[in-house]
Amino acid sequence: MSTLNSRLPAWLRLMRPHQWMKNAFVLIGLLFGHAWTQPDIVLKSLAACVAFCLLSSAVYVFNDLIDREQDRLHPQKRNRPLASGTISVPFALSLMVACLVFALDIVFRVVGQAHWVFLAYLIVNVAYTLRLKHIVILDVFMISAGFMLRLLAGTLAVGIQPSQWLLLCGLMLTLFLGFAKRRAELNAMRTDAGSAHAHRRVLEHYTPALLDQLITIAVACTVLSYSLYTLSADTIALHGDHLWMTVPFVLYGMFRYLYLLHRRGGGGDAAEMLLTDLHLIGAVAGWLLTTLALLAHWL
Repeated sequence: MSTLNSRLPAWLRLMRPHQWMKNAFVLIGLLFGHAWTQPDIVLKSLAACVAFCLLSSAVYVFNDLIDREQDRLHPQKRNRPLASGTISVPFALSLMVACLVFALDIVFRVVGQAHWVFLAYLIVNVAYTLRLKHIVILDVFMISAGFMLRLLAGTLAVGIQPSQWLLLCGLMLTLFLGFAKRRAELNAMRTDAGSAHAHRRVLEHYTPALLDQLITIAVACTVLSYSLYTLSADTIALHGDHLWMTVPFVLYGMFRYLYLLHRRGGGGDAAEMLLTDLHLIGAVAGWLLTTLALLAHWL
């Protein structure tokens, strides 16, 4: 992935296009709401996804502007366009504004409702970048909040009623990814603790043992909540009684992620891992295809 990124223009690398796959959370409501046959909702869902891609890129540019000095202390992040000096601050500001303008234009002209979700995403991320990322535990909850707002954008904003189970599973999964990210950051900087704390101050409040406990809790809650969701009476009434068949894919994906975190130095960038690790790609593809087949009654 890093090789692929190095081939992109600096301005595009600044937008972090590989991170756009996180915005697939916006489309989950379309899947579980059985709305993929309704062109109007499909169009709004895709528009909401594109808007989130642009909003998230604006947030990444803002984050890199604020953190460029700290990023120069990180072994990988020092190569980012702003930290390395490849992109100037005025250009980055112009790019950020352009992303915001186009995103909000899509939100207000195409998506049509629940505009507060998109504005809340911006507010949460500005607060995270300026202050909340330095508060232990709360920093990860703010990361999770960004994903939860994506789920709401793919449901409330396009006229689909969000499922409480969907929101609960999303919360647990994104907490797991957030704590795994912190664990990976500790792993990456363990040879120079002072440098780690200078790069991200909140790391001085975390220890490997604490993060391992939090990750274990989050993994257990994710698997349990998803499993209970597939077996609940409401789910069976809406989707049929075979959705439990997707649980093994979730289990394998979670366990593989843990393996990569502890044995392969992964976990710092979930989007990169999902695009480069064949086992994770297979788990996600298997889950998606099986879910589609079950929801569409092909199985």
